[in-house]
Amino acid sequence: MSTLPKTENLLLEQDNGWLTIWFNRPDNRNALSKELTTELKAVLHAVRDDRGVRGITLRGKGGVFCAGGDLKGFKNNYQGGGQSVDDIAESSRQGGLMFDLINEMPQFVLILVEGAAMAGGLGMVCCADAVAVTKDAKFAMTETAIGIPPAQIAPFVVQRLGLRTARRLMVTAHRFDGAEAGRLGLADYVVDDAAGLDQIQADMQSQVTRCAPGANAVTKAIVLATRHLDREGQLDFAAKGFAECMLSDEGREGVLSFIEKRKPNWAEQK
Repeated sequence: MSTLPKTENLLLEQDNGWLTIWFNRPDNRNALSKELTTELKAVLHAVRDDRGVRGITLRGKGGVFCAGGDLKGFKNNYQGGGQSVDDIAESSRQGGLMFDLINEMPQFVLILVEGAAMAGGLGMVCCADAVAVTKDAKFAMTETAIGIPPAQIAPFVVQRLGLRTARRLMVTAHRFDGAEAGRLGLADYVVDDAAGLDQIQADMQSQVTRCAPGANAVTKAIVLATRHLDREGQLDFAAKGFAECMLSDEGREGVLSFIEKRKPNWAEQK
């Protein structure tokens, strides 16, 4: 695996091609401070092109996933720091790029939630490939209740929940639990406790490692490209991805392993 940057706000665990990133600031409920988000982006950039990293899990220490934006930082840096509208807008834009990065990682991204996933924390959840939550986890987009919009997370909430549900949750700051998150489609899996989250991670690792890492990366790119390409563009983009994978070492190995009735060389060996 890639050499990972040193971090103070994150704990990093590497296990058999899987990277678990723990938000490790339970003193402020793992809020998205500038320090934490800077480290998170550095770690994701470090592994983005490493196909030895098969999957990434995001979760929080201290029994909480993420309380959202750092409101004390907002008060001190934005409202008390003499920054202009343009300054704050650029900072917001940079935050949006972090959500893009998570959303577009070539690896499988799993998010496990216990405790709270509020505001930007909930937005981050919407960037995952799969989500598991405890049934008593707490969720809300609380931004409008404190006089600001859920600006940069809005596209990802719509992506995950659809426009109808997303707009209702945003303009009411509705609070809901893990069971409702499952009914809304925010969560793929709803479990009783942290042990259940651990089991979901083990199951996901087993499934993902059966799939070719390069093919998974191309598949995610094709799926995400449907958001902005017209049909002609989709046809061309998908065709090129298919052809490149077909002629790659991975594609040749996959077809041959099927013919020879054996596991391909990337598959998890048990």
